[in-house]
Amino acid sequence: MTNNLLTIAYITASALFILSLGGLSDQETARRGNGFGIAGMLIAFGATAFSSQVSNYGVLIGGILPAVLIGAIVASRVAMTAMPELVAILHSFVGLAAVLVGFANFLNPDANLSGVEANIHEIEIFVGIFIGAVTFTGSIIAFGKLRGVIGGKPLLLPGRHVLNLGILVGAIALGWQFTQSQDGLFPLMIMSGIAGLLGINLVMAIGGADMPVVVSMLNSYSGWAAAAAGFMLSNDLLIITGALVGSSGAILSYIMCNAMNRSFISVILGGFGTGSGISPASDRQPVGEVTPTTVEDAAELLTTAKRIIIVPGYGMAVAQAQHSLAEIVKVLRQKKTDVRFGIHPVAGRLPGHMNVLLAEAKVPYDIVLEMEEINDDFPETDVVIVIGANDTVNPAAIEDPSCSIAGMPVLEVWKATTVIVMKRSMASGYAGVENPLFYKENTRMLFGDAKKNVDNLLVQINAQTPTLVAR
Repeated sequence: MTNNLLTIAYITASALFILSLGGLSDQETARRGNGFGIAGMLIAFGATAFSSQVSNYGVLIGGILPAVLIGAIVASRVAMTAMPELVAILHSFVGLAAVLVGFANFLNPDANLSGVEANIHEIEIFVGIFIGAVTFTGSIIAFGKLRGVIGGKPLLLPGRHVLNLGILVGAIALGWQFTQSQDGLFPLMIMSGIAGLLGINLVMAIGGADMPVVVSMLNSYSGWAAAAAGFMLSNDLLIITGALVGSSGAILSYIMCNAMNRSFISVILGGFGTGSGISPASDRQPVGEVTPTTVEDAAELLTTAKRIIIVPGYGMAVAQAQHSLAEIVKVLRQKKTDVRFGIHPVAGRLPGHMNVLLAEAKVPYDIVLEMEEINDDFPETDVVIVIGANDTVNPAAIEDPSCSIAGMPVLEVWKATTVIVMKRSMASGYAGVENPLFYKENTRMLFGDAKKNVDNLLVQINAQTPTLVAR
């Protein structure tokens, strides 16, 4: 493939990637956006594989085939509930790739570079490995927290910010030594090690409530790591793609921080300003008594209600209750009940997690509303169904300034006439904060597996609906 044709292919792929990001910004165009992304990646891969820079196709095929098989198997088997962990571990691969590309470039230098160009290339290598190492270890820690292997509470070491600052200063000093030394392998290896420690310390200091933001930020880091690898390889498309991923991930993280009333800088600096790893609210027992309910009573409330809002959370994803829930919505809407969904920006453990599950269940896009669109409607709502959500509907965020989620905007479901909460137990959410919603007078707790309860609700609603219509 000639250089001119390669350039055209890269421009086409870049345009498709931009169209992909535009499509993914809306539920109705998300499928088309994915198609653009897939097409762009196929063009980029094909153009690179058949470029003049690639000659050893045996090695290329030997690396591609196992990767394709592993990727296909993992993608086909992973559950939607495990998508956050999968995304986190994939980010770690991007970071590790940037580190390996950096070392490969250093150990096999370009003989055509000299003087200032050689110095600039060395800086590219150093910065690329630094970003890659932080992304690699940080993503592994995020994977462990999302998987439950590592506790969700933040690990706040004494003087951790001084330690992080010391690592940055040490990295700069090692960078100077690297550029001035004839053989910079030793400072490069030392920097890689301390950059990895920085990634661990940053993510370990972030609590479970902020993990969706962390996943988004690591997405941004992986983009910048890819862009750095593009500079090292002099690959324009990799630079463009990395910049798109890095900037979009940073913007998404900023939006999510605003939605959670978090400081963007504090989150990326590892919980800057937090005092301890234990939420004060987690030690306080909410006042009131729990009022349990039954499937029959819940079905009667739903069939007699005129306005219903459903608030899904991670528990719905775990139980895979979205399909049965969609059937309930269909039946209720047929009898002219106003049914809508309220989605918190960080519902689940990944941005857009709930939207994807509801779209998979064929729930109409127009009844799935964001928090700011629906929060004012709860006082006029007859029944709210909370399925597996906890922190995103916790009144403590507003009522208790000492808790770890204080100030985070939440879905104010308790303002409705009746709230039905589906949970397996009274356990606290991922942030470790007790939820006073469960003890309010207008709350009814429907304990048990969400999928079984929703299935039974569907049976009861179908049984009660003809009687109500006949009246």
